[in-house]
Amino acid sequence: MSVHKLCFLAFSLTAISSHAASSLSYELDPAKTTVQFTLHDVLHTVHGKFKLKRGSISFDPDSATAMGEIVIDVAGGTTGSAARDRRMHQEVLESDRYPEATFTVSRVDGKLASQNQSPIAVHGVLNIHGADHELTLLFQAERAGDKYVVSTRFIIPYVQWGMKNPSTLLLKVEPNVEMDIKTTINAGP
Repeated sequence: MSVHKLCFLAFSLTAISSHAASSLSYELDPAKTTVQFTLHDVLHTVHGKFKLKRGSISFDPDSATAMGEIVIDVAGGTTGSAARDRRMHQEVLESDRYPEATFTVSRVDGKLASQNQSPIAVHGVLNIHGADHELTLLFQAERAGDKYVVSTRFIIPYVQWGMKNPSTLLLKVEPNVEMDIKTTINAGP
């Protein structure tokens, strides 16, 4: 092998290993993740929750490339009222047909700071109720010892996205639902 080829090979291996070293991977623990929603109507506010089924994300902070997915158990959503939950699942979410919502990650902008808060924009596609919607989730990551507490709040325009508005003649419900997701991840070495 010529000296030029050997130098090129050594340079390539160094570039690949440094690129791999800068790549970060995180698994989301369902037990350490909350997925809550808020739906406003004229008389009161409905609070509910879903559970995380699974989630993982890998990204290279230098290039912003990313992959992974966050899967929410839509069929297990609750509000604290059996009658309201039944109607929500049958008429609005149609969770027999669409039991999961999946956010597929395509790009991450921002870096996790070793101290203080870090704003992170996670770009991707949310598949909910059988349709894909481009979405950017703006996360705040705050270092807490050997962990990060990561949270986001965003709006889902569920009526605009093809789900039924549960409003009645007397009860007027907002056409958007507020989502709050919070999780804890290991900060790594």
